[in-house]
Amino acid sequence: QLQLVESGGELVQAGGSLRLSCAASRGDLDYTYAIAWFRQAPGKEREGVSCISSRTDITYYTDSVKGRFTISRDKLKNTVYLQMNRLNPEDTAVYYCAAAPLVSRPLVANLYDYWGQGTQVTVSS
Repeated sequence: QLQLVESGGELVQAGGSLRLSCAASRGDLDYTYAIAWFRQAPGKEREGVSCISSRTDITYYTDSVKGRFTISRDKLKNTVYLQMNRLNPEDTAVYYCAAAPLVSRPLVANLYDYWGQGTQVTVSS
């Protein structure tokens, strides 16, 4: 069974950058899994941020992060990254990575089978 561990969240000033990592403590984040990043801010619903698809590594982004965030997969390191640039306070949230063998809608949370515990990203103005 796949186990996911996120890291890289911290406090950063608006305009800054962070790189989040999603590593597998058990299992392989190879091309058989679609990996997505979700985030949840206090009092808000969990939101799909980005996804890298299984097999083809096609990437998807929610509109609010397009051009600022980049998702990538490093199979040798068994890790998926989320590079976040030009951060703003609206990006403040707990960020989760999730995995599923195949998803028809990449940014829909309830289609994912495996979840990490989350990492806090706080962007100060």
